[in-house]
Amino acid sequence: MSFYWKTAVFMTVITFFISWASPQVGAKEKVGVDLIIYQNIPEVDVTIDGNTVALRALKVYPKGNFSEVTTGVQWKSSNRQVASVSRNGTVVFSGKSGKTFITVTDGVRKDRIGFTVKPVSAAKKGGKSDIKVSVSKEKGSRYDVISRAVKGLTLEEKIGQMLMPDFRYFNGAPVTAMRPEIKELIQKYHIGGIILFRENVVTTEQTARLVMDYQQAAEKFGLLISIDQEGGIVTRLQSGTNMPGNMALGATRSESLAYKVGHAIGEELYALGINMNLAPVLDVNNNPDNPVIGVRSFGENPELVAQLGTAYMKGLQDSGVAATAKHFPGHGDTAVDSHLGLPEVPHDRSRLETVEWYPFQKAMEAGIDAVMTAHVTFPKIDDTKVISQKDGTEISLPATLSHKVLTELMRQEMGFQGVIITDAMNMKAISDHFGPVDAAVRAVQAGADIVLMPIGLEEVASGLKKAVENGEISQERIDQSVKRILTLKVKRGIFKQETPPNEQEVIDRALRVVGSEEHKQTEREAAAKSITLVKNEQVLPLSPSKIDHLVVVGNTMIESLAEAVRAYVSNVTVIQGAAPLNEEQLQSVKKADAVIVGTYTSNASERLPSNPQMKMVRQMIDNTDAPVIAIGIRNPYDMMSYPDVEAYLAQYGFQPASFQAVVDVIFGINMPTGRLPVTIPRYDGGILYEYGHGLSY
Repeated sequence: MSFYWKTAVFMTVITFFISWASPQVGAKEKVGVDLIIYQNIPEVDVTIDGNTVALRALKVYPKGNFSEVTTGVQWKSSNRQVASVSRNGTVVFSGKSGKTFITVTDGVRKDRIGFTVKPVSAAKKGGKSDIKVSVSKEKGSRYDVISRAVKGLTLEEKIGQMLMPDFRYFNGAPVTAMRPEIKELIQKYHIGGIILFRENVVTTEQTARLVMDYQQAAEKFGLLISIDQEGGIVTRLQSGTNMPGNMALGATRSESLAYKVGHAIGEELYALGINMNLAPVLDVNNNPDNPVIGVRSFGENPELVAQLGTAYMKGLQDSGVAATAKHFPGHGDTAVDSHLGLPEVPHDRSRLETVEWYPFQKAMEAGIDAVMTAHVTFPKIDDTKVISQKDGTEISLPATLSHKVLTELMRQEMGFQGVIITDAMNMKAISDHFGPVDAAVRAVQAGADIVLMPIGLEEVASGLKKAVENGEISQERIDQSVKRILTLKVKRGIFKQETPPNEQEVIDRALRVVGSEEHKQTEREAAAKSITLVKNEQVLPLSPSKIDHLVVVGNTMIESLAEAVRAYVSNVTVIQGAAPLNEEQLQSVKKADAVIVGTYTSNASERLPSNPQMKMVRQMIDNTDAPVIAIGIRNPYDMMSYPDVEAYLAQYGFQPASFQAVVDVIFGINMPTGRLPVTIPRYDGGILYEYGHGLSY
């Protein structure tokens, strides 16, 4: 072997060794691929869970895209007396003080992160001293992965990141498994996220598998997989825990319970791979006639909504799931459903600041990941007029499409730096008045980062691209949104994985978490503490030993109520209906020792005194000596139409735990502690019961 050949070989070996040993080598290598520790990225908060932290490794490619690598890498601790590290990057601190560097390598590239451990007290907990762990991140341009990723994307890829379509149905059938046509659409349009609906999430196993398949269909980055898992009347998971809704939590007045509910919901979503929850609702429901918010709100008091909404949000985000405050600037004081029409909130700025915006401002200050817009007009904030494509009339510009609302107000005045996502663009408040492309272009111009459920994926993607090319939307405006979206994905650890996860392990973990007994206990606790005893003319609690015959009356969900009652009284007659009783039914009511009637309303017209359901309740009150106990199954406002009832309870939702909780109150097993989160008005303009009212035994 010649001297020159030996020299070349020697230099190659030396170069290889240096590249392997140096934690700063990687980004400048000829191959252009780098290996970094995820937690070294500046935007990432390092979370120490007790005495452990789970490190992750990312490969960063020449064009800026990055993905998680779980195989073919080795982890090492420089000081095992301070901390050990497992094969998958989980660091366990021993409790001893000192410093260690945790290194990851694939044999060519290398990165490290430092941890310093100090004891904070001599007290013993669990046999170990309390410790404080501080993190020393590596610095340098190699960790500026988000800016590099944005620069490396084509315009089509950037627009794709901003689209979040639904694949609720395909060819008329619910999508419960990945289809090749859907995979092709995700890749063709470089989709950045999708939204799931109840039809898509039937069982735990099926949902986990579907979400994994969606992530594997993504091209360069992980997908935002979103869902509306609010709890209460908006609950999508068919196999998950049915948490009481926000107004039930409002009745408990408990921030800790709101956090527990948010965290439990987040844990179930996270276990399934769903990484973004379109919750909590932060609308202040100060309009009893609101047909779309109602019990989805924590209540009518802005401070209560802010306190409980922020606690719920923290619970979600602490579980690893992105939270989304909705519907900004506020959908609470409307009497029109934006799914069906275009509502207006006419209040001036002073009122909006102290009521509608207040919970959103507090959530922003607390670090909410995303905010969803409202398809509602606010003429005192933006008086811009546009011509409706529906009938050629002049209308006010909805907040979703308003630069004054999204950019000038939310971004510049309120200081929100997170992701702005539109409400669904197929809702009539938008689709009736604007074309699909026009609406999407206006939303992006206004400041929206994600266009939710665009009508016509190809049409909207092409339309947004043309709007950039002809100068309607600036390239800078697009880059701002993509940077925010990728920042959210990085913060929440949402990556495309080079090696698909073990499907059975994912499913087994989801089965342990989704619908777990721990979460069911939280559900029962929230339900029990929410039931509000509004009126009681010495009727309650009932004594089962004194009840020979009990009649349960109602229509919607009434069998669930009857089932809970049968746990206390065996002789129960169920009368199902939502209209005045016939003579035979009325005779059964007259012979009963007590009558429990459940009313269910979802809008103002259903609770009018002239409504047949309400006539039925008054008929029983007027025609029987037996005590009539009424339950507002969903809306606490139902009592407005039968104020003379002897006892009234507000339940706030129709899940089994809430029916059990209200019946437990009726029979004195559950002491009522709930307080009204809203005022119950009279039809004559007065007040039946004030906000905060609630009786007990």
